[in-house]
Amino acid sequence: MLEAVASMNHDARQSFGELLERHRRIVFKVAHTYAWDPDDRDDLAQEIAAQLWRAYPDYDPSRSFSTWMYRIALNVAISHVRSTTQRDRHSVALDDTLHDVADERGGDPETEQQLRALQKVIAGLDRINRALLLLYLEDRSNREIGDILGLSESNVSTKISRLKQRIRNDLS
Repeated sequence: MLEAVASMNHDARQSFGELLERHRRIVFKVAHTYAWDPDDRDDLAQEIAAQLWRAYPDYDPSRSFSTWMYRIALNVAISHVRSTTQRDRHSVALDDTLHDVADERGGDPETEQQLRALQKVIAGLDRINRALLLLYLEDRSNREIGDILGLSESNVSTKISRLKQRIRNDLS
């Protein structure tokens, strides 16, 4: 694969750069979903971009670039989480982040409590459900979510329904 990257012509490199720039929000959303510590998040975003670059020679332009990008980004993020055993470190950073968000909203204690509860629910989700939630909140279709995560459309629908119920139960 490295040979394919090395042999990419200038136009292919430029095309990749333009596509990455156009869809860079995907990289940041995935990184923010799987790493809450700013240093870990930056490392993860950089690793996602590197893996996208390595995989680009195999990209099939007849397929959706954003779907391809999500698939790679989520696989890199899930691998990152598996190799990282710093869950406590993420929790500390998460508390600071939520406090900042609550301050931006006027420091409302109720809002801060709701944000903490929601973030706790999200932090407790397994990797697949976290990816599912991210893609669902991005308004991706069940079919596209299935393509990205390697699930059937009906399985995505069932998982989303269960995930919504779990979040409702955990927040009530």
